[in-house]
Amino acid sequence: MFNIEKIREDFPILKREVHGKPLVYFDNGATSQTPQIVIDAIVDYYSNYNANIHRGVHTLSQEATDKYEEARIKIQKHFNAKNSYEIILTAGTTHSINIVASGYASILKKGDEILVSALEHHSNIVPWQMLCEKVGAILKVIPMENDGSLNMETYHGLLNSQTKLVFCNHVSNALGTINPIKEIIDAAHKVGAKVLVDGAQACPHIKPDVQELDVDYYVASAHKMCGPTGVGLLYGKEELLNLLPPYQGGGEMIETVTFEKTTYAGLPHKFEAGTPNICGGIAFGVAIDYMNAIGFDEIAKQEEELLAYGTKELEKIEGLKIYGTSHKTSVISFNIEGVHPYDVGTILDKLGIAVRTGHHCAQPIMDYFCIPGTIRASFAFYNTKEEIDQLVNAVKKAQMMLV
Repeated sequence: MFNIEKIREDFPILKREVHGKPLVYFDNGATSQTPQIVIDAIVDYYSNYNANIHRGVHTLSQEATDKYEEARIKIQKHFNAKNSYEIILTAGTTHSINIVASGYASILKKGDEILVSALEHHSNIVPWQMLCEKVGAILKVIPMENDGSLNMETYHGLLNSQTKLVFCNHVSNALGTINPIKEIIDAAHKVGAKVLVDGAQACPHIKPDVQELDVDYYVASAHKMCGPTGVGLLYGKEELLNLLPPYQGGGEMIETVTFEKTTYAGLPHKFEAGTPNICGGIAFGVAIDYMNAIGFDEIAKQEEELLAYGTKELEKIEGLKIYGTSHKTSVISFNIEGVHPYDVGTILDKLGIAVRTGHHCAQPIMDYFCIPGTIRASFAFYNTKEEIDQLVNAVKKAQMMLV
């Protein structure tokens, strides 16, 4: 059974105060909090078997290697990848996207078209702009609607034989919109295009099945999923990863090196040059175990209740406007008429409530709505309705002070 009191006990940071007030943490879209079991795994690594991996015959190295590769298998099973070597451990979602973008610089040619949705984080826009500038490809945008959804009719119309790549987030970080990625993937494949899905915002709420989706590349970050910062994953179909050249040169990603010629290692090591974030990878696996032990159905149920309750209560505030009203995860992005979002966020912080303000690295969305940014409250399964009540009261207080 889902026991919110017990779950909250797993997160030591939820006991702290900010400006003399109990912390209410509603910035989960930026990074989730870390349970004690993950913190313990980090301490255990550095206390008991801190060593480099894949390179030593001594006991510590072998123990670290085993734990790291066990984490890769945990991630493989969680996302239902066919093979563990299709999981590349990276520094995070941005790193994962750039690996693919760099690789396609040797594959795309002038005049090829790539599509990107209007709902993207900057990390799923800028690398493709850089790629287009490098090879002469053409970037086209799948437009959005007023409710924060994508215009799928236009998307289907944009697809043609020149379309080589499609990029879309599974869930919008700014609005919480859940995109129809299965439809996006299937339509792209009909014209021979490959699809990369940014799953950073989806994975805390949804358990993706990459084989069922038939997605070509899927990327995510541990720190959105109760794990540490500085580690993430790139899933790619084996044949597609083999097509891409290495992103970086160095140790670990090689098979043989002479001054005349170097041959590269196979998957996954071809894309994992240098010493990785060993501790982070191991802790990522522990975080996935933790979330699966709670259960993603239970997580979804709790977060859906929080979203419905928060939406209902915030909508009662006169002059408050919510952006993004289509099917979405537990994110409420809103503004108060006549007030800059930064000013509201500052007052909320003084009352112990952590929200994110600004354009959320999704400036094209804000430009669409002709606003400087929003106040974003993003809920996690360890949040409560009582905390939402505190948010609502604090927003009312900020409104009285600022309007």
